[in-house]
Amino acid sequence: MNVRRGWIILMAALLLSCAARFSPLEQLKEQYARYPEFTIILNDMKEEGNFFKDYYHQYKVIYAEPVAENPDSLVYFTEITDWYKVDRKTYEKYFNFLGMALLSKTPDGQIVDVQFPPGYQYVGNPRYGTWRTDAHGNSFWEFYGKYMFLSQMFGMFTRPIYQSDWEDYRRYTRQGRPYFGRGNEYGTFGKITKKTHRSFFERQQLKQQLKKQRFADKVKQRVRRSKMSGLRSRSGGFGK
Repeated sequence: MNVRRGWIILMAALLLSCAARFSPLEQLKEQYARYPEFTIILNDMKEEGNFFKDYYHQYKVIYAEPVAENPDSLVYFTEITDWYKVDRKTYEKYFNFLGMALLSKTPDGQIVDVQFPPGYQYVGNPRYGTWRTDAHGNSFWEFYGKYMFLSQMFGMFTRPIYQSDWEDYRRYTRQGRPYFGRGNEYGTFGKITKKTHRSFFERQQLKQQLKKQRFADKVKQRVRRSKMSGLRSRSGGFGK
């Protein structure tokens, strides 16, 4: 009996290991591992069905590939994946991180699985840009001209990245904590995300409207049945 129980535990562990290994995020991690830099961003998510729900993720992947003629130079590409079906646990785990980097390989080759606003891993690196000072004495990051496209690829043009933002980002990631911005501007509940990922919020709004409409229809049906029941009760009260 103990032997059989041991086999069951072993098989369950193997199944869990395979499920984790071949999750969409792990698949993408293995797919892009050969590139010197990559960032996997939660580009969109959705749930379908009423009683039995299915959950889906869509990712945006930005990766760098060496130039054949000059391996020290990199060319950057962007890809939007198809929809990946994920389990409910995974969906809930990453629900707060819409528009954020879920997994990345930084320019120094480090794999980072802490969530942060896309592109922050390039800030502070003198290869890609420098710190400037605005009219109010605030230090902000500016990409060099040849790397300016990175701010567009990562959607970093919505607001300046101040040095205080970057220092907070570094502190959070060193502690293994997600960084949503100093004012929580990023992620599913951030005001910047609501501007950059409108389709997700439009679907959420439509879903809420349909939910309210279904509830209102049910209330009307109950009221109608109640009225009909009252009429039958009054009309059936005659006798000798």
